[in-house]
Amino acid sequence: MSLDPGYLEYPKRGRGMDHEHYPYSSLFDRKPVQWPDDKKLLIWPVISLEYFPMVPKDDPFRAPGHMQTAYPDYRHYTAREYGTRIGIYRLLGAFEKVGIKVSVATNGVVAERYPQLVEDIVSGGHEIIAHSTDMNGTIASGMAQAEEKALIETALSVLEKATGKRPRGWLSIARSQSFNTAKLLADAGVEYMCDWVNDEMPYAFQTDAGPITNIPLNHELSDRQIINVQQHSVDSYAQQMRDAADWLLAEANQYGGRMLPMHLTPYIMGLPYRIGSFEGLIADLAKREDVRFARGDVILDSWKAQL
Repeated sequence: MSLDPGYLEYPKRGRGMDHEHYPYSSLFDRKPVQWPDDKKLLIWPVISLEYFPMVPKDDPFRAPGHMQTAYPDYRHYTAREYGTRIGIYRLLGAFEKVGIKVSVATNGVVAERYPQLVEDIVSGGHEIIAHSTDMNGTIASGMAQAEEKALIETALSVLEKATGKRPRGWLSIARSQSFNTAKLLADAGVEYMCDWVNDEMPYAFQTDAGPITNIPLNHELSDRQIINVQQHSVDSYAQQMRDAADWLLAEANQYGGRMLPMHLTPYIMGLPYRIGSFEGLIADLAKREDVRFARGDVILDSWKAQL
C-alpha cells in the first residue's frame, strides 16, 4: 500500500531546521555567560502545580498523569489532589529551609480553586508562571488559533488577577505547542517559554509577533520521568541530579556559566518517603560554592543583560 501524498507535504519545509525561529548554534561555541555573583551553575527549580478535572479531555490529547480508569476515577483524582493539599507545601518547605526561591508553573484554575495556596506561593517570594488553564487545556497543531489564543489569555488573566502580576513565563502541558503557540505567547506579552528542550541554556526565539526567549526545561531530569516512568528510586533521582550538577560545573570551568533545570511534581516528590532524600539533595547542592538556585525570571534577566 502506498503512502497518501499528504504525508509528503509539509508547509514548513525548508533548508536547515524547517523554520526561522532561531539559527543553529552549538552550546560550546557561544560567548560565555557570566551568572550573578560569579556563580558557575544556576539550578532552576520548577514545580508543576496542576488541577486535573475528573473527566479528561482527549482532544487534542489526554494530558500525562490524567485520569485513567472508568468515571468516577477517585483513585487518580485524589492522588493528584494530594499535590495541592500536601505535596506542594512539603516542597515549598524544603526550599524554604535553605532559602531558595523557585518558579511554580500553575494552572489558572488553581488560583480560583485554591486562592490561599497561590497567596502562600507569592508571599514566599516565589515566581508564578502560567501552565495553561487546567490539565484539560492541552495544545497541539490543528487547534483553532482563536481557541488557542483564548486559552492562553484566560490562563494569564486569571493568574494576573490572583497575584496582581502578569506571568512572565509559560509552560505548556506536556511541553506541547502548535505552529501558532510561540507567536501567540509573544503577542500576549509572555517573555519566556519552557517548552522547547533542545538546549541547556536560554536562547532567543523569533516569531511573527516579536521575540520571546526559550528557557529549556529538560524532561529527562524531571521527577515524573525518572521516578514514575523509569521507575527509579528517589535516591537514584538524587544521584542523577548530583551527577548532572558535577558535569555542568566541570563544563562551566571551560565554557562559562551553565544552567540545570529541576522539574518537580508535588504528588510525586512530596510523598513522605521521598521528601527526606529530596531535602538532602537540595541542601547538598545549596552548600556548593559555585552553585546558586534561581527563579526563571532571574535567569531570564541575567541572560538578556548579556546579549
